[in-house]
Amino acid sequence: QLHIVESGGGSVQPGGSLVLSCTASGITSRNLAMGWFRQVPNDRQGVACISRDDDFTFYADSAKGRFTISIDSAKNPMTLRMESLDLYDSGMYYCAVRLAPSVGTMCVRGDGDSWGQGTQVTVSS
Repeated sequence: QLHIVESGGGSVQPGGSLVLSCTASGITSRNLAMGWFRQVPNDRQGVACISRDDDFTFYADSAKGRFTISIDSAKNPMTLRMESLDLYDSGMYYCAVRLAPSVGTMCVRGDGDSWGQGTQVTVSS
């Protein structure tokens, strides 16, 4: 059974940076995708997703050029480096694992087989 734990959220001013980490235990396959999703009222938005086997990535338009998703050589944890944060980046960020490698499908549809409890990101002046 997969167990996912997120960390690294917090409060920053506009223009600041944060790094979110996602540690997943119980993974038995390399052929899967991991991703970050932002929950705002009435909506859950895919932010960035990565294929665990070949590091192929997918970013939401709002994340391109500012956020970087990566997995270390040991394939755990997965991190999201967020720079130039703005007010609209605020929200609860969830890490998810999808037992299939398609990062586009995961991020666009919000398809995840296991989810963490979330970590709050607040951007305010």
